[in-house]
Amino acid sequence: MLGLKDKVTIITGAAQGIGKTIAVKLAKQGAMIVVADVLEEKGVETVKELESLGVKAIFQKVNVADFESVNQMVETCLKEFGRIDGLVNNAGITRDTLLVRMKEEDWEKVIQVNLKGTFNCLKAVAKVMMRQKAGRIVNIASVVGLIGNVGQANYAASKAGVIGLTKTLAKELGGRGINVNAVAPGYIQTEMTEKLSAEAKENFLRNIPLNRPGTPEDVAGVVVFLLSDEAAYITGQVINIDGGLVM
Repeated sequence: MLGLKDKVTIITGAAQGIGKTIAVKLAKQGAMIVVADVLEEKGVETVKELESLGVKAIFQKVNVADFESVNQMVETCLKEFGRIDGLVNNAGITRDTLLVRMKEEDWEKVIQVNLKGTFNCLKAVAKVMMRQKAGRIVNIASVVGLIGNVGQANYAASKAGVIGLTKTLAKELGGRGINVNAVAPGYIQTEMTEKLSAEAKENFLRNIPLNRPGTPEDVAGVVVFLLSDEAAYITGQVINIDGGLVM
């Protein structure tokens, strides 16, 4: 075990995909989970799956781009569990197109959810963890935030911002016993990447030394490690989970 039994973790965007996979992996370690998402039906289904693993889990409908919605999520978590040990900022969206064709609303929506949403959750949860003088935070960034990608100016900018937030918060909160790290997935098989064209998928695979796309389980394993006691002396890091795409 990784010291996660009965620890309370909020995971945004946990109704499906990578977020759900992280939640399941944590539950198998005995952690208690707040499934935070805008997708209520899928979120409730995820909670039932987690409860079948013998842990307490709740669903909280939240719009991470709305600070009041995030505050309500945190208050509900404290009412139900009394503390917050971990936070995984996973909620994110894409609105891909070339910059010259990108609508202002598509730029703003991605920044609001991916970057401001991460800021909102960090701000709300950090106050709780500072009082506790303990906590683990993992932000889901992307290799696109490190190297850019054609047609993803908004997404790349948002994820680069998440990396900057990670390093800054690690410095601000380290003295309070709070670890803040990020993971940067590469080409991972999810509903989001299934929307990519066949050409885009082939371009990714051509440049991956391990010669395969990643899975949500590949990401979840690293996230759970960073939330665990085994990662007690790791903070401010960005770990690429990309099969060697970016070296």
